[in-house]
Amino acid sequence: MKVTTTGADLAQVRSSTDFALTFVANQAQPTQPKALAVLLHGVGGNETDLANLTQGMGPETLVVMPRGPLTLGAGQYAWFRVNFSSAGPVIVEAEAEQSRQTLLRFVAQLQQTHHIAPEKTVIAGFSQGGIMSASVALSAPALVAGFAILSGRILPELKPHLADAAQLKNLRAFIGHGEYDSKLPVVWAQRSEQLLGDLGVAHLSRRYPIDHGISAAMQADFVSWLQGVVSGD
Repeated sequence: MKVTTTGADLAQVRSSTDFALTFVANQAQPTQPKALAVLLHGVGGNETDLANLTQGMGPETLVVMPRGPLTLGAGQYAWFRVNFSSAGPVIVEAEAEQSRQTLLRFVAQLQQTHHIAPEKTVIAGFSQGGIMSASVALSAPALVAGFAILSGRILPELKPHLADAAQLKNLRAFIGHGEYDSKLPVVWAQRSEQLLGDLGVAHLSRRYPIDHGISAAMQADFVSWLQGVVSGD
C-alpha cells in the first residue's frame, strides 16, 4: 500500500490493489465503524476537496473520499470529461459509465472490508461527484441507503441503467443547489426533483442563495440529512 501524508484533518492517501480507487479517509476512524459516507469531488478537484463535510458527522461514521480515475492536470482529477456548450454540458459517456462501474466495486469493497451494511451507507458528491453519486444509487439501490447531489444533476444518459421502481422504493436522496448557479443552472435541480418524483424516490430538496458551490447552510442540511439516513430516522 502506498502512503503519503496529506494533512492534519485527513488520514493518508491510500492506494491498494484491495480497492478500485485511491482515497483518503477521516482521521479519527472508528475501530468498528457503524456507517459509511463516500464523498465524491467535482471535475478538476481531488480527494481532499470535501474534507470540510466531515465536520459534524458522527464519530462512528467512516468517511471515505476517493480520487477520480481521470487525471486532468497536477492535483486535478475527474470522473469523466465534459464540455460546456450553448446547448448544455456534453459528456464523454463511456468514461461516465466506466466510473460508475468502478464506484460500484469501490463501495462494495469498503463495505466488505469494514463490515458495513448497505442500509448504513450513503454516497454523495459535489457537482460531477453529485452526478456520480446519483448514477451509483439509482442504478444499484441495493448498495446504498441514500445519495446526495450537491450542486449537481442526474445524467439523462443514465436512463438505460436505472433500477425499477420496486428496487428504488427504499432509497432516499438529498438535493442541494444554488439559486444563482452559473455552471449548472438551477433548472438541473428541478429536473432531478421531477425524475426522482417519477421514480418514487423519497427526496429532500433545498435551494441556497449562492453560485456553484457548497455553502455552510448546504453543508449543515446535508450532514443533518445524512445522519438521519444512517440512523434510520
